[in-house]
Amino acid sequence: MTSRRDLLKMALATGLPLTGCAGPARQAIAPGAPADERLTRHVDVFIGTGDHGHTTPAATRPFGMVQLGPDTYNADWDACSGYHDKDRSIMGFSHTHLSGTGIGDLLDVLVMPCVGEVRRQPGPPGHPELGWRAPFTHQDQSAEPGYYRVALRDRDVSVELTATERAGLHRYRFGPHTRSHLMVDLRHGMQDKPGVPTRVPWAELEVVGDDTLLGGRAVDQWAQGRQVYFAMQFSRPFERFEVFNGNGADGAATRVSRGTQLLAALHWRSEPGEPLLVKCGISYVSAEGALRNLREELPGWDFEQVRASASAAWERELAALRLRTFDERHQRMLYTALYHSLLAPTLFSDVDGQYRGMDLRVHQLSPGERNYTQYSLWDTYRSLHPLLTMLTPARVPDLVNSLIRMAEQSDQGVPVWPLHGRETGCMIGYHSAVVLAEAQAKGFAGIDFQRAWPLWRQRAMDDSYRGLPDYRRLGFIPSDREEEAASKTLEYAYDDWALARLARGVGAEADAALLRQRSLNYRHVFDPALRFVRPRLADGRWAEPFDPRALGHSDRWRDFTESNAWQATFLNQHDVAGYMALFGGETAFVAQLDALFTTSSEQLPGAPPDISGLIGQYAHGNEPSHHIAYLYAYAGQPWKTQARVRQIMDTLYSDRPDGLSGNEDCGQMSAWLVLSALGLYPVDPVSARYVFGSPLVERAELALPGGRTLEIEARGNGPDRIYVQSVTWRGQPHTRSWIDHASLMQGGRLVFTMGAEPDPGFGAALASRPPAAV
Repeated sequence: MTSRRDLLKMALATGLPLTGCAGPARQAIAPGAPADERLTRHVDVFIGTGDHGHTTPAATRPFGMVQLGPDTYNADWDACSGYHDKDRSIMGFSHTHLSGTGIGDLLDVLVMPCVGEVRRQPGPPGHPELGWRAPFTHQDQSAEPGYYRVALRDRDVSVELTATERAGLHRYRFGPHTRSHLMVDLRHGMQDKPGVPTRVPWAELEVVGDDTLLGGRAVDQWAQGRQVYFAMQFSRPFERFEVFNGNGADGAATRVSRGTQLLAALHWRSEPGEPLLVKCGISYVSAEGALRNLREELPGWDFEQVRASASAAWERELAALRLRTFDERHQRMLYTALYHSLLAPTLFSDVDGQYRGMDLRVHQLSPGERNYTQYSLWDTYRSLHPLLTMLTPARVPDLVNSLIRMAEQSDQGVPVWPLHGRETGCMIGYHSAVVLAEAQAKGFAGIDFQRAWPLWRQRAMDDSYRGLPDYRRLGFIPSDREEEAASKTLEYAYDDWALARLARGVGAEADAALLRQRSLNYRHVFDPALRFVRPRLADGRWAEPFDPRALGHSDRWRDFTESNAWQATFLNQHDVAGYMALFGGETAFVAQLDALFTTSSEQLPGAPPDISGLIGQYAHGNEPSHHIAYLYAYAGQPWKTQARVRQIMDTLYSDRPDGLSGNEDCGQMSAWLVLSALGLYPVDPVSARYVFGSPLVERAELALPGGRTLEIEARGNGPDRIYVQSVTWRGQPHTRSWIDHASLMQGGRLVFTMGAEPDPGFGAALASRPPAAV
């Protein structure tokens, strides 16, 4: 019987070509085009790395499996991506990173170039001299899409990183040192707090010859039990190696090691002027899969070619949307936001179509299919997924089919926040339903909605999941029985609305009627006397005491999810007309909206940092607020939408590292900005309609399937000309304050005429307002 090691050696020796799945291509500026013509010049990958943006400057491809970049810290909330702008030392360079999440994980397979004695720990941030950490300055680093570089002056080493979809490529140049070494750390990852090791149930490492490492590990952090594997090769053979299996063990030249705290030191004699290159393939199936990915995507050692290819891949994606603004700062903000919107979900299948399912088993895709992971659905259903249906429609079937496969293979039901083959269970609702329903409403082919429907019906109709039995029986979730009950009631109501659309599409009319009626359950937690959403108790009484700034009615219970009653009161996205009636009419509804934006921003003790980016009690730093400014249009006052949307874009985004007012959340914050800058927003993604706001662009062109183009122009736009005076579509007057997705995807020219004063007549008539009733 041929051993696993023999198979690996044969693969290393042959380097046979393997088949892979290519993503959709777009015409873009040629790789050799002048720098001032390239769209990537507008992208600043450091935007969002400060404050609480939690983004990473790692080198990656669009939706790539690998994000190869620096880790400055790994043990606090602002270290969720592994990097923060305030940090001044680097622990090393790992191959996987999250983009802007509120919880940390990943940071797999860390590599750090070193000189001198071998140290077994990176050391504390404030004292890098106690470990292998390296101090650095921001002047010594730079990055662009697909590339990162930094100078580590304490050891006279320059670092450059680039990536393919499934592999990373490092280039290290050492100064005049006699000896150098690389640390390869399989212990490294997110920690709950400083000094608490990353939970690694097992890790394995195999040294093959004098130029290859193979291995993998499991991690019990946010995504419990996820597995990752790697294959690493070096451009020059190492002279010797040491493997440390636990902090107390001596290094040994052990070729096959297994443990929970594996660390390797690989030694070279320095060759002045000759770089050391490292290439590392990643797989979530096996080390053999990682090796196949490496052989297919990185057969050679041409760093500049890989870097150019990564840049070209970004040019193709960014070329889907060409923007012109009246301010170069806005160009940087918008193209960086577009870049951030194309980072996740991330690829989760190998070049041969294998992937690890939610059951932790290995599955095989059909030719041409791709599998994805890292869906921050509570956030991204609102703006990111709608934007992707416009920017990259060819990917949408794979993105949705990945969710269907997860639902089939998971023992926890439909996906909520899936990460690397595991369900984190993070956040509330089950908003994968919205992504499916939106794709169905927008007419995407290649998705088996009939196959999907029973899986999501199970969650809605039968599952004993997070308060759903009470929700079905009482019409709301009692706040003395379930944590975050008020928010859960509201979000289940919207999921019901999405599933009603899905049910109607597959012919389940009785279920559709029931779910449509049940989507009105939001009414049961609305108090018409106070005009606020409020928590209720199992006996039907309102929970006391009540303060709209509070997260809960007692020290024991939190009634709202990362929000308070001010924000949750406007969470209704699908029945705005019916909701206004509960307020007592449009006037009262608008008055409460006005109060949201003008009341004090003071927060009560214990408020989470997620409630940030405040204008009054509107909190743009977290997602429940994201559609609220657009609700004025439903009451016939879109000019107030225009003023608030422009205020948010002007004051809560910038082109600095602290340019995001909250967690990026896998592209949601950025997608909001891109759509709003175009003058469009999907308040209810399931309706497949966009409400008009106040475009930030002067002109935009969106490349559509079939060679069509959507042109958007804002005539007379400027920092003081934020109000829409009129709209034309395809040369004809367009009096409505909204437009549907199907029309836009046919292509044409949408022209906004802007002015310095509101036009109360535009969008005021009932027939001009967005449809808003169940």
